[in-house]
Amino acid sequence: MEIRPFNDTSYKQFLGEGLLMASQCKKCGTLSFPPRQICANCYGSESEWVELAGSGRLAAYTSVYVAPPDMVAQGYNREHPYVVGVVDLDEGVRAVARIVGVDAKNPETIEIGTSMRVHFPEICEGVERHCLFFAPAED
Repeated sequence: MEIRPFNDTSYKQFLGEGLLMASQCKKCGTLSFPPRQICANCYGSESEWVELAGSGRLAAYTSVYVAPPDMVAQGYNREHPYVVGVVDLDEGVRAVARIVGVDAKNPETIEIGTSMRVHFPEICEGVERHCLFFAPAED
């Protein structure tokens, strides 16, 4: 794998390639997601890219009915909400992402603890592929 800097551009490029990547400190081994240049644990500045499996469990979520302008442009509003959630990944880090494959209009049907899997849609309703999505895992 080519060496890329630890920045948003590299992270988004990996997402566009269908890869969920974190940074791991070479000094203390701390895993960071989203990736960061400086370790939050030991302040070390040497890290390496680590691919995450992309599986975990839903820890929290909310249905968003009042969307920011870019989401409104995609058709989201009070009648067409979307879900954002926190996923506890199997590697021990958390990801905040859009949650697809759930009923945003009926949030009571969404269960904390649901197995989740990273989702890389080919077309993201007009959004570039560098956005992070999770969906309920197929058992």
